[in-house]
Amino acid sequence: MPKTSARLLALLSLLQTRRDWPGTVLADRLGISLRTVRRDVDRLRELGYPITAVKGPDGGYRLSAGTELPPLLFDDEQAVALTVALQIAATTEGNGLAEPAARALNTLRQVMPARLRNRVDALEVTAVGRSASRPAAPVDATVLLAISAAVHAHETLRFDYGTQGAHAPPRRAEPHHVITWDGRWYVIAWDLDRQDWRTFRADRIVPRTPNGPRFTPRALPGGDVAAFITSRFQGSADASDRWPCQGTVILDLPAAAVALYTRDGIVEEITPDRCKLTVGSWSWPSLAAAVARYDADIEVVGPHELTQAFARLARRFTKTAARRRSTPISSGSTVR
Repeated sequence: MPKTSARLLALLSLLQTRRDWPGTVLADRLGISLRTVRRDVDRLRELGYPITAVKGPDGGYRLSAGTELPPLLFDDEQAVALTVALQIAATTEGNGLAEPAARALNTLRQVMPARLRNRVDALEVTAVGRSASRPAAPVDATVLLAISAAVHAHETLRFDYGTQGAHAPPRRAEPHHVITWDGRWYVIAWDLDRQDWRTFRADRIVPRTPNGPRFTPRALPGGDVAAFITSRFQGSADASDRWPCQGTVILDLPAAAVALYTRDGIVEEITPDRCKLTVGSWSWPSLAAAVARYDADIEVVGPHELTQAFARLARRFTKTAARRRSTPISSGSTVR
C-alpha cells in the first residue's frame, strides 16, 4: 500500500478528473479498502477540499466548488500548459491581466519540481502584439468579467458609456456576445433604449451594479456573429467577399489568447476557457492549417469543406510522421 501522503495525492487526482466517483471504484483504483477511502476523504476535507458524499446504491464522492480555493493538483502536462498560458497573459499589453498573471506564474514556478521548472524555463513565451489597423485598447479585466457574467446569465447590463457622467441615467442593454475585432473588445447587445442592435466598445463601458432583470436572448441579425460584425464593420453582409474560404471552429483556449494572434478573424467568448473563431483563407487546406497553429483541441462548426480539409491534412501528416528518412548533413553523419 502506498504511503498516506502519496495515497492522498492519488485520491485527489482521481476526484479532479470526473464529477462522481463510487467509493468501491476509488478503493479498487487505489488498491485500498473502502474504510481507508472514507478515512482519506476525511483527511482531504480537513485540508480544505470540499468533498461531498453522493447518495446511491454504492455511495460515492464528489469534489465540489467551495468558498475558498484549496491547493490544486496538476499533472506535468497540465502544469506546463498552465505556465505557457500565464506567460502569454503576463506579456500581453492592454489585457488588464498582466500583473496578476505574472504573480500567478511566479507562484506556480516556485512550487514546481525541478524537472518541470527546467522545462518551463526553456519555454519562454512572450506575446508579441499583433499588427492591427489601430492600437489595441486596454480593457480592465474586472469589466470583461462583469460583462461576460451578464452574457452567460442573460442579465440586462446597466452601464455608463464613454464620457457619460455618473449623474446621467445608465445605458441599458441585453448583452449577447463578447468578441474581439481588429485589436479591440466589443459587446454585441440589444440596446433597450434605442430598440436596436448595437456594438459597444468594452474599454468604454463602466458597469453599474446590480444588473437588470434576466432576458430571453434574441436572434442575431444575419444568423451568426460573423455575419453581423462584418456587416457592421465592413459594410458587407458576407465576410467571404474578402476570402474565398471561410469557416468557424471552437477552440479550447481563452478568447484573449486566440485574439492575440488573430487579425482578420472574429473571436467570440463561449466560456472563460473556450471560444469560437471565424476566419478565412485562400484555400480550405490553408484555413485548416491556420487554425491548427493555435495548438488546441478543435471542433469544426462548419462548413463541411473545412472538416474535409482537416481530414486531408491529418492523413498527410500521419503519412509524413510514419516515414523514416535519413538526411545527410555532413560527410559520414546523418540525422535519423
